[in-house]
Amino acid sequence: MLKKNLCLLCSLLTLLCAGSSFGAEKLVNGIDANFPPFAFIDKTGTPSGFDVEVMTWIGNDIGMDVTHQPIEWDGIITSLLTKKIDIIASGMSITEERSKQVNFTIPYWVIKQVLVTKKDSPLTVDQVLNDKKTIGVQQGTTEAKWFKKEAPKNGWNFELRYYSSSPLAIEDVLNGRIDAAAMDDAPANDAASKKDVHIIGTFGMEDEEFGYAVRKDETELLEKVNTSLTTFMATPEWNKLVEKYNLNK
Repeated sequence: MLKKNLCLLCSLLTLLCAGSSFGAEKLVNGIDANFPPFAFIDKTGTPSGFDVEVMTWIGNDIGMDVTHQPIEWDGIITSLLTKKIDIIASGMSITEERSKQVNFTIPYWVIKQVLVTKKDSPLTVDQVLNDKKTIGVQQGTTEAKWFKKEAPKNGWNFELRYYSSSPLAIEDVLNGRIDAAAMDDAPANDAASKKDVHIIGTFGMEDEEFGYAVRKDETELLEKVNTSLTTFMATPEWNKLVEKYNLNK
């Protein structure tokens, strides 16, 4: 009798442990780990940033356990489509081309593309575009594709150099390997607050909107994230995050 009771107790404990392990549905968010202030790895080795915190909040709101997985930006949509990740919440511009592959949430931020040079550089935007200068740009970004398309049309003489992240392009601006870097204004402002660089202006691209991306067949997830994102954007906590990451500059 004692043996049977012990077996029953063990079975109950096993079921309880299984329940605690799988109580929350998992959601893997793919991030560009070097795109401050939206997504980056902090000094402790932990994913951080505006989008990381927003997606964590959304996960808690919809009852999902979110982990943030660094992915090479140039292949991040492929990682989503092959189900290595479940969502992209990492400063991704909503474009017609991308919308053919994924579904986007409502827009949550508007950004401009700008050129960044050394703080003491006398270069203007016109000189960077026309005077055989070298521009660094992150591979796989909308600005990289825009430059490749627009340069021949406008007769611009610059050389385009590709990087795996915008901060790496900034480092080459600082050490003189390139003349300027092209990027979104938020990470440019972040760089200017920490490094000896400054923004010299926009270069002709239209403003873009950021959204979070999911697979085309994930309609239920998209609806949940949209509802939660809309709710969060209307709270004081949203504005506190905007201030925390200096996104109002």
